[in-house]
Parts: sequence; C-alpha cells; structure tokens
Amino acid sequence: MRTHAQAVVIGGGVIGCSILYHLAKLGWQDVVLLERDELTSGSTWHAAANIHGLHDSTNISRIQHYTMGLYKKLEQETGQGCGVFQPGSLYLAQTEARVHQLRLQAAKAKLYGMNFHEVDRAEAERLHPLVDFDGIRCIMWEPEGGNVDPSGVTNAYAAGARAMGAEIVRFCPVTGTEAQSDGTWIVRTEKGDIATPWVVNAAGLWGREVAAMAGLTLPLQPTEHQYFVTETIAQIAAMDRRLPSVADRDGEYYLRQEGKGLLVGAYEKDMRFWAEDGTPQGFGHELFADDLERIEDNMMRAIERVPVVGTAGIKRVINGPMIWSPDANVLFGPVPELRGYFCCNGIIPGFSQSGGMGLLAAQWMIEGETRYDMFAWDMARFGNWADKAFTKARVRDQYANRFKIHFPNEERAAGRPARTRPAYEMQAQMGAVFGLNAGWEHPLWFADSPSAQDTDGFTRQNWWGPVGDECRMLRDRAGIIDISNFAKYRCTGPEAEAWLNAVFANRMPQAVGRSCLTPLIGKRGGIAGDFTVIRLAEDEFWVIGSGMAERYHQRFFHAVPLPEGITFQSLTEAMCGFNVAGPDSRALLQGLTDASLATADFPFMHAQRIALAGVEVLALRVSFTGDLGWELHCRAQDQAQLYAALIGAGKDFGVGPVGSRALMSLRIEKGYGSWGREYSPEYWPQEVSLDRLCKMDKVFLNSDAVAGTLAQPARERLVLLALDAGDTDASNADATGGEPIFWNGQGIGRVTSGAYGYSVGMSLALGFVKGAGAGDVVEVMVLGQPHRATILDVPPFDPGGTRLRL
Repeated sequence: MRTHAQAVVIGGGVIGCSILYHLAKLGWQDVVLLERDELTSGSTWHAAANIHGLHDSTNISRIQHYTMGLYKKLEQETGQGCGVFQPGSLYLAQTEARVHQLRLQAAKAKLYGMNFHEVDRAEAERLHPLVDFDGIRCIMWEPEGGNVDPSGVTNAYAAGARAMGAEIVRFCPVTGTEAQSDGTWIVRTEKGDIATPWVVNAAGLWGREVAAMAGLTLPLQPTEHQYFVTETIAQIAAMDRRLPSVADRDGEYYLRQEGKGLLVGAYEKDMRFWAEDGTPQGFGHELFADDLERIEDNMMRAIERVPVVGTAGIKRVINGPMIWSPDANVLFGPVPELRGYFCCNGIIPGFSQSGGMGLLAAQWMIEGETRYDMFAWDMARFGNWADKAFTKARVRDQYANRFKIHFPNEERAAGRPARTRPAYEMQAQMGAVFGLNAGWEHPLWFADSPSAQDTDGFTRQNWWGPVGDECRMLRDRAGIIDISNFAKYRCTGPEAEAWLNAVFANRMPQAVGRSCLTPLIGKRGGIAGDFTVIRLAEDEFWVIGSGMAERYHQRFFHAVPLPEGITFQSLTEAMCGFNVAGPDSRALLQGLTDASLATADFPFMHAQRIALAGVEVLALRVSFTGDLGWELHCRAQDQAQLYAALIGAGKDFGVGPVGSRALMSLRIEKGYGSWGREYSPEYWPQEVSLDRLCKMDKVFLNSDAVAGTLAQPARERLVLLALDAGDTDASNADATGGEPIFWNGQGIGRVTSGAYGYSVGMSLALGFVKGAGAGDVVEVMVLGQPHRATILDVPPFDPGGTRLRL
C-alpha cells in the first residue's frame, strides 16, 4: 500500500469508486481508495439502481444526463459490464400540479437537448401494456430511463481507476484522519499510514463516523427502505422486449421490470430510522427483517395502477439502510473550516448521479472549482444549527414525502424553528408567515391572522394578494423589512484595506463613511459573490453579503492569508437589521433620530453610526428595493426595541412590515440580480453587468482568471422580461426560476428569478439569453407552456434611478 497519495478516498461504494475513477481520469493517478470491507458494502449493493435524467434543478439534470451516458462508455473502456438496461421510463401525472411539473421538465429537456416528451395514452399502452392509465392526465416518456447493476457499475469504476494507476485497498478500515500543521493529512489504517493533501469522505453509511475522526459533525441520518421483487409474471415472460419503468410519483411508489417479474419500491409515511447513535462497524451486506405492512398503502396503489402486481407472488424483499441529509441532497464539497477535506455524503439517487458527482468532485479538487454551480449540493449550506433533532425531523419529512412536488417558494415546517431572533415573537403576533434561511426564521409575508400558513403550487397562491399590498405600501409610502439574514463581517487593523483589496474585485472606499459594491471572483473567473463594503474608519470596514452563503464564502476568505494584526470576524449572529424604504422613509426615520438624514448630510451609498429611538445603529443609505431607503444594523439584543420603535413610528404614515417575498418583487422591478440566482460562479462579470466593478489595475483573488473571461465576448446576457398578461395561464401564474426561454423555436436561455411587479402591473422575469436583445419577443415556458414575453431595455420601475438618490 502506498504511503503517499494525491488524494485518499474513504469508502468503496459506487460514489467513492466514481470519485477515484474521475480523479484518475482528470490526471491524478497517484490516488488511493480505502474500503473497510468489500466494494459495495453498506447501501450500494442492495440499491434498486434506477437511472433517470430529469430533475427540478437544471444543473442536477445535467449531472444525471452525464451519468446516464457514461455507463455504456465505461463498459467499453473497462470491459466490465454495468448491467445497463434502458427500456425507457414513463412518468405519470394524476394531478394538475404534477402535469405542470412534468411539462416544465419537458421544456427544460428540449432546451438542453435531452429526450423527454409527452406521449398519448395509445402510445403509452403500447410501451407498457400492463399499466392501467385511467385517471392519468399526462404521460411523459424518457427513452433513456432504466436501471443498472449496482455491483457491475461499482466494479467498472474500480477497474477503470486501477487501469489508470489508482490503488484500491479492501478490508482496510480507516482508524484515524489527522490534520497536519502544513494543511495536509495523515490517514491511519491497520495496514499503514498514508500522507495526503486531500481526504475524501465517501464512506456512505459510515460518513458520520469518518467525519468524527476529523472533528466534524455531519447532519446525516440513516433510515430503513424496502422494495420487493415479484415471481415470474407470465405476460412479461412472453414478451420479447423489456418493459419501461413507471414513475407514478402521485402514487408514491416506483416500479420497473426485474428479471421476468417486477420490482416495486415505496417511501412510506410510517418510516423507520436506523442507527440513530452511529452505524455499527461490523455492518456490511446485512438486511433488516421484512416489514411489508408498512408499505401496504403504497403497494395497493401500485396494484391499482398495474394489476398484475396483485396476483404475482413475492420472490424476495429487500429492506436495507439508506443515509439521508436534511434535504435529501448530497453533502458535497470541501469543508470550509478544514483544508483538504472533501465530503460526499448522504446520496440518495446514487446511480442516477454517481458519474456526475465523481466528475464534479474531481474538478473541484484538481481545478479548484466545479464547472456548474452546485450550491444546492454544497455541504456549506448547513451549519451547526442543523443538529440531530433538526436532521431527524427533516429526514422524516423528506423520506415520507420523497415523491411530493417541491413547489416554487415552498417552505416545509419539519424541524422548525431551529433559530429565531429577538423580534420573532413580535413578528409572529403581527401575522408573519416565516421561511427558513440558513436555519433562521424570517418573515416571508404578513397575513391578517397569526395562524395563517402558505399554500403551495405552481400558480399564484394565498400570499399573492397580501404581498402585493406590501409592495404597494412601500412604493406609495414606506415599508419595514427584516434584513437580519444578511451576512455581516467586521475587518479591522492597519492593513485591513490592503487585505480587502486583495480579496475583492472592486477598489475599497477611500473616504470614511463611503461604501461600494464589489464582486467576489471564483476560480474560473465567474461571480462567486456580491458584497457591500463600508469604510467606517481608517482601519475599520464592514462587509455585507449573502447570509445563506456565509459558510460557502469562508473558502474564498481563507484563500487570501490574513496579515498579522488584522481581524476579520463574522457579526451575523451578533447583529440584526432592518431596511426602511419608500418615499416616506426619510420622514419616518427622521422622527426617531437627531442625526440629519437629508441628502446633503447623508448621501446615497454613505454610512454613519447614529442613534435611532435610543438604539445605536449602523445606518447605510442603500436599499435593495430600488427606492429611497436605509439599512439599519443593530445589536441582536436591541432588535426588538428597534423594531417596536419603527413599527410604532410607521403607524402615523400608514406604514407597516414587509416580507422577503415583497422584496423579491421589488428588486425584480428594478432588474437587480441576487446571489445564487443571477450571480454565481457560472456567470462572468460582463454577462451580469458587473464588469465595471472589476478593477483590473490591481491584483485580487482570481484576478488572472477574470482577466481571461473579461477578454472574451459574453456567452449570454442577463435581461429583464415582461410577460404578456394576455397569454393562457399568465393571469394566474408567474415565472419563478428555471423556466426555459425560446426564440423562433430555438432555446436561447432560462429564467433565474420571476415575480409579479405589483407597482408596475407586470409579470416579470430575470433570465439569461443569447442572441436576443431589447425589444425582441420571446417565449417563456411558464407552467411548461409558451408565454409571450418582451425583453425590456430598461427596468419598468424608476429606470433612471432617481428615487434611490432623493
């Protein structure tokens, strides 16, 4: 066994072997995989191993499409069979909402060149004569859907990796992972130690235990999961072809051919946790006792849809463990707090994602960044707030609702509240309906009753009207928005300016009290973040950014060594904040402070420390609403006092609280982008009009990369679109993000954000397009159907930007 390696992968399941294979494929042949038992031990060997390409997330669809295309290439490359069966998959919709979901996925498939399209009942019956299609509203066909052999795929990855020089050591449990002072690691085993700059935790069911060796606690929880295989079914035995799989997610089961019978699996409501206090070290190829009564309801729905299931005998039952994260997505990427430690844990659809996951992991370690923005997978999306109780509650919800549609703007209640701020109870009494952001409860909108809850769907929901009232109130008078979710940092010391200039693309403010907007640049020259930086003294700066990305951004801040004598600390938990915006905001606030808020004394993009209703605040003259306004940041312990004062003063002006859904609408009316939607490492500065903020006469983090991207023409452009309200369904649905954009029948882009612009009376969407420009009429696939939209030349609200500067 080697004593040194470029990377050590811990775990010999399908994901670990894929990562090893892709590391070698991208040029790191000096890599080792350590497996405690035999390859596929744990959860890989008993997986149903279904494969499908489409996902609600565009980038996850891309990863799954890559994976599906890889298996046959892998067979040819290695000579190891992967047991690939691709008879196709039928997706059934019993509800209107499922129809919307499937048609939107079909539109995405067309945009990205994937084969997924609607078929009529006659064609579906020809494809799968055993299915009763009564009650089905829509049927989609994915010709490449199917399944693979878990052992075959895992061993093919292993064979491919070995052929390129990688080493696999079986029956070699890892006993320790020890960080070294130079940022490298020692991986300890009973067969010897390996020194490496990268440890990859792909330990499957033992991901928690392996993480604990490095001092990490991962939010993971295993569950039991059952499927069964029937005896031979005469109708199948008589066929000369393989039947397609059936995805009847409204029925909450999955079904495909296995041998000459059928495999049926379910995610039941009466679920079971397993190994809550740790996965047994000796567990390998064991299964749990059968418990089919738990999935009886799901089985009956499968029998109703495919009657032969009810008459076939059961050949075998598989009841084995799976390990889940709180949102059923993988915990993926380098640990921000540790150098050289990569996680890939909690994978559910492993055989649909294994190839793409391995490729992205290799890209991240070797090239410094993945090709696609995968924040939906980034392990940095969770922090210490995702404790055991939260994780169990969310896993229970995810398992029991595995096939439930994840609607736009949906907020699930499981495990909440996890973190609240001092004003939470006051907001709740005022009718706040809360959402979850980085563990924090924050107001989405305000209802007439404290007991109100969201409804969910693809069309406009119960909050659409109240959010409109909030928007109109702010535009006509003013509104009070809780912005405590913003990440806040304080940087002090004699070299603070120099360090910030070395991190961010823009030049730091020179005058005390001034602020600037600045991008943070990724390894490939894209937008890794957008920040506001405020100079409060010669040696003191405040930095404000995205709260949900705070842990993610640590990787970038750590990439630039902090000079001696400089402090850079997070104030996100210690500080809260409000944005008071609208034409009456100055008058409202002026009654609470002795400081002059007149433009001459407090200009746009300036900041001051002032006393407001007896509370010390950092006041910043800026607003994401595009209206006159101030951001007010105070100590967390003063939040309730400040909020009460603002709400009280607002009553004289007919002003009240405004939630984040209204803020979404208001910022889209101005065409403002936001991180994670319009700004991500996938997009170049010139594509989102941030190139003017990249000062190329100085050296900053990844400035060489952005110099390369800025030297190239934009591949696409961020635009603002107005949807035609006269189109079918446009009167009760808006774009929300992800909808494809077509022009003259050709796919040219996709929506990143959408909302109704209440103060301008327009359904609006931000999105990226190539080729088209202002004035062109395109089609946006809202609800999966074409809706006419015009690309706007200027934002419909205050195009000259005068209200911000009043």
